[in-house]
Amino acid sequence: MKAEDNRFMGLALGEARKSLVSLEGFPFGACIVKKGSVVCVERNTVLKENDATCHAEINAIRKACRKLKARCLDDCAIYSTTEPCPMCFSAIHWAGIKKIVFGAEIRDSEKAGFDELPVSDRKMNSFARKKISIVSGVMARECRALLREWAERGGPTH
Repeated sequence: MKAEDNRFMGLALGEARKSLVSLEGFPFGACIVKKGSVVCVERNTVLKENDATCHAEINAIRKACRKLKARCLDDCAIYSTTEPCPMCFSAIHWAGIKKIVFGAEIRDSEKAGFDELPVSDRKMNSFARKKISIVSGVMARECRALLREWAERGGPTH
């Protein structure tokens, strides 16, 4: 399972890295997988769209729902370079996604200067009737490095 997790996280990281060049959004990426197959890979486009809800996870959920012609993604997992924020966790929950895999933690985003609500996915999950499987720390070093590189380049954080 680790090799598969690394492969999908690598896709999310590659997409997030595009933000370092394009400046269309912040350096966050997400990959949605259904039964071992990639459904979509998206990145944050908050700056391009002038829309605070265009987080990588939200963009991925929107695209996956359109592609699969379904509002429920219950056979899917989401890979996120950074622990999903409360808005994204809620969207993941409402989309019925069963598994979240992330690299860096919310506190790593805070250290890079992002204005995060410091509520962990595990805390959010404790309120849910249907629990989501959460796997943390996948390629965490690489995910944290991306946040540091963004901060060192002086990228905007809000």
